[in-house]
Amino acid sequence: MKIKWLGHSCFLLTSEKGTRIVTDPYDETVGYKVEKIEADIVTTSHDHYDHNYIDMIKSDAKHVQGSGKVIIEDVEITGVQTFHDEVEGKKRGKNFVFNFRIDGINVCHLGDLGHVLTGEQLEKIGHVDVLLVPVGGVYTVDYKGAFEVVNLIKPSIVIPMHYKTPHLSFQIDGVNKFLDQIGGGERVSKQEIEINKEDIGGDRKVLVLDYC
Repeated sequence: MKIKWLGHSCFLLTSEKGTRIVTDPYDETVGYKVEKIEADIVTTSHDHYDHNYIDMIKSDAKHVQGSGKVIIEDVEITGVQTFHDEVEGKKRGKNFVFNFRIDGINVCHLGDLGHVLTGEQLEKIGHVDVLLVPVGGVYTVDYKGAFEVVNLIKPSIVIPMHYKTPHLSFQIDGVNKFLDQIGGGERVSKQEIEINKEDIGGDRKVLVLDYC
């Protein structure tokens, strides 16, 4: 499977059979360039402008939101309710985590998770091989909270998201504080990577994708 970072919390996940999933599409006010993209599935973790702009999708994609389990094409998706803040949604509402089963690999997108996950939430999310985790703070967990969540989920591969870059229009932390906290990572200098089952296991890898 392929994982392409489109900026912020938006990724294009592509299975070996060619099924395309876009996560948390954003509008032009976020700062990243909005390009129309073909997809079969689009997921939105919550209804904020930087995560729910489904007009980014050219094709008639199936929109997945909320909790529960669904199978579309060759992809199984599990949605789990969490919160956008540390006070059970009183500030910013609900957030939904999605765990995608693609080509035998579990890829978990945490959306705008605003708190450390509970044991019940971890159980519902299930096993995770690749974790897409927000690290910028302010609107999500900060670098310390992200580190704690990573240690609870125990993925093989960690890909940080939702952090300050030269493109992003609002102020949150960059990725460096998280990298310092977790003990470093590899800047892969490209926007898209391919992950196979053979890449899962062994020492944990932190991969920082580039935005082109």
